[in-house]
Amino acid sequence: MTTLHDRPHSALLVIDVQNGVVGGAHARDEVVATIAGLVERARGERVPVVWVQHDDEELAHGSDGWQIVPELAPADGEARVEKQFGDSFEATDLEQVLAGLGVGRLVVTGAETDACIRSTLHGALVRGYDTVLVGDAHTCGDKSQWGAPPPEQVVAHTNLYWSFSGAPGRSTGTVTSADVDLVGAPPA
Repeated sequence: MTTLHDRPHSALLVIDVQNGVVGGAHARDEVVATIAGLVERARGERVPVVWVQHDDEELAHGSDGWQIVPELAPADGEARVEKQFGDSFEATDLEQVLAGLGVGRLVVTGAETDACIRSTLHGALVRGYDTVLVGDAHTCGDKSQWGAPPPEQVVAHTNLYWSFSGAPGRSTGTVTSADVDLVGAPPA
């Protein structure tokens, strides 16, 4: 259903699951374990895994905080995209990577729910991608001291509203890791 022609494949997108991003995140261990399970499933089903890493003053390239968490390890040949903005497409080569893989559908996981996950979901949708959010495979830190809801509510709200998002010729949805179809058509 994607509006991108000749892009029949899906990819698992793992966004910013870095030491400095998820160190104190809500349900960190559970979310990382869920993502690890999805990565293994994707590899077994020959679905490309694309790793995104944020790079800025607080997450300097090569620093410990910049590194992907030790529970996850990109395999040789899996694409890695470095970004400096919330939207993983903005000023990166993500679009070229996905085009080269024939990907028109993204299965999205990672952090942070209320920043890079939301930005990338919207960035993908406006660029023509079908986008599936894995509801139990994204997380964020607690920003309630600045007026945000508690993290579990941020995650729940994002899962809810992405279930009802969409655009002409594109599909969106939120599914659990147990129910996600990594290869097939997005949920209706």
